[in-house]
Amino acid sequence: MKILRVDSAVTGEGSVSRQLTQSITDHFRTLHPEAEVVELDLAANPLPHIDPVTMGAIRLPADKHDDAMQAAAPAERAVLDQFLSADVVVVGAPMYNFTIPSQLKAWLDRLGVPGVTFSYSEAGPQGLAGGRKVIVASSQGGDYQLDAPFEHHESLLRDFFAFVGVTDPVFVRAGRIGFGPEAREASLTAANEQIATLDGVSPRLAA
Repeated sequence: MKILRVDSAVTGEGSVSRQLTQSITDHFRTLHPEAEVVELDLAANPLPHIDPVTMGAIRLPADKHDDAMQAAAPAERAVLDQFLSADVVVVGAPMYNFTIPSQLKAWLDRLGVPGVTFSYSEAGPQGLAGGRKVIVASSQGGDYQLDAPFEHHESLLRDFFAFVGVTDPVFVRAGRIGFGPEAREASLTAANEQIATLDGVSPRLAA
């Protein structure tokens, strides 16, 4: 069993999403004491935004790589393999300016790989990266429900993960955290109560 914890908040110890990813990870480690936990901190070690070299390294077959793409390919593939090898993926996603942090988007850009995590046919796109549990720790200063004006945060993550085959991500939300200490504490309490109800998972069979 492998748990991948991904953090993207830049607010350090004051981050609500980091508090939630820690609580979620602790919860699953209690359910699965044998689990290996891999931590990816996209604020401390940000991935560069994709460019022609990284895009080619990610999406083109090896025989189409130029020298720069060939050099970049192992590190780019390692990000994808880290995701694909995880049974549980815990994603810390604070809302910044109505959407996810750019460093989290840079991570997602490495997961959308044609022929690996999705494919197209006459019937439309098909996700190929199901079979893992994704839990998103969502934090918002305001109160932005799905499909509400200015909400491009959880909806983006739902759509992306559905596109690659994860059709049932779980969202643990702490909203209204900018509404004062009482609202923040109430939201964290509710989020932690939800975390306590999350079910364990069975390790996936090797592909």
